[in-house]
Amino acid sequence: MAVRLFIGNLPYKTTSQDLNDLFAQAGTVTSADVVMDRMTGRSRGFGFVEMESDEQAQNAIAQFNGYEIEGRKLVVNIARPREDRPQAGYDSTVYDQREER
Repeated sequence: MAVRLFIGNLPYKTTSQDLNDLFAQAGTVTSADVVMDRMTGRSRGFGFVEMESDEQAQNAIAQFNGYEIEGRKLVVNIARPREDRPQAGYDSTVYDQREER
């Protein structure tokens, strides 16, 4: 079963392909994505990599947590599931309260 890793403190010019190539040194990468800002299209400095197995994910953490790229030390750990949160910029309760007036 694939294991999703969080990769933080990435240099801003790192691409998804760069991430894939780097983590392939630790095992089989099933996906690699650098998170981009929707407004600017620029990297947000973090991403996610899925490794094929738990063993490969642990190898990747051991090998790349603290690994330095372009003066930045990577932070690598098991990704936590996203928590439900409201969409930025729109709070329906505020809008609904205004309609009641």
